[in-house]
This record gives sequence, structure tokens and C-alpha cells, in this order.
Amino acid sequence: MTIQLQDIWKSISGNEILRGINWEIGSDDCFLLTGPAGSGKTLLLRLILGLEKPDRGSVNLLGDYKYDTVNAGVVFQEDRLCEQFSAVENVAMVNERLSEKVAGEELSKFLAPNRLFVPVSELDEVERRLVVMIRACIIPSDILLLDEPFRGMDRELREKVIRYIRNKAGHKGIVFAGRDDESLGFCRRFEIG
Repeated sequence: MTIQLQDIWKSISGNEILRGINWEIGSDDCFLLTGPAGSGKTLLLRLILGLEKPDRGSVNLLGDYKYDTVNAGVVFQEDRLCEQFSAVENVAMVNERLSEKVAGEELSKFLAPNRLFVPVSELDEVERRLVVMIRACIIPSDILLLDEPFRGMDRELREKVIRYIRNKAGHKGIVFAGRDDESLGFCRRFEIG
């Protein structure tokens, strides 16, 4: 599967954010989408997901693709968790073939056992980001789109999470959106703004 962005232009409230973006993301591709704050990184991900429409240009899904929109595991900037549910419940709910036992095993790679079954509203920022990350990785998908995924994480944890993501992705494309990070040196850069 290949996602092809052709001559994408997008304005918000009369302010031109994206101008003439051309980009192709294939299976096995790993990109760092980077640029200054306000350059449109999140907006570009929303266009890929079909949550926004370009003013001009097109987002095309190429190859033998069976969906109208991109089938993605996504980390948004905001956590989008069900606050009263536990970490295990939040992860298990996105994949009907995934048991709470398996969700707990995945989460145990990063969270202490006593944090797995408390409401996620009681978790700190880093714990919540870890839940979101694991949830995105276990959703059956064709690509991972990760917007500012490492907020609050120190370098050691960030590198452990990156190894986990790459392992879970297999041959899926991966797009990390955010600032330049030496831990993402294996990624190709796509800079906007």
C-alpha cells in the first residue's frame, strides 16, 4: 500500500498553511515529518487520515487497497483515552481479537503491574502516552501515524518505545511527526514549513 499526496494546498481561517506538498509513503517507509511549530504537521496527518480535505490536490491510496480511507494506528497529540477505563481496557477495546490478558502483557512491557487496572485518569502523562502508543501499535492497520508521541519521555524510555514500535510495525509504514530527534536517525526526513 502506498499513500500519495499530490500538490496539497490547505488554508485554515484564510491562513495558507500547506503549499504544494508532494509526498509518497509506502509500506516499509519510515519518516520523520518535521518542521517549525505551526508549519502544518498535524494538519498534514489529518489530511492523510481523511479527517480534513485539501483545498487543492489529492491524497491517493495506491496498490491493492480495500478501504476508502487510510487504515492507520494513530497517536494524536491529545491522548483520546476513555478516562474511566483502565489501561488494559483502553488497549483491548480497539482490537476485537485481542484479549485483556494479551493487552495486559503488552502494557506490562512499560507499566508497573499496579498501574494496569486503575482508571487511566489516575495515570501520569508518560504512562498515558505509553497506553496510547501500545494501543496504536496493536490496532490492525497498514500504517502508523504518530503525532508528538514521546511527550514527557526521557531518552532511555523513548528509545525503548521506538524499538517496540518498529518491532510491532513489521512492514507497515511509520510516520513520526515532531521535532528532530537523534533517536529517530533511522528515519528519512520530510520537512515542511
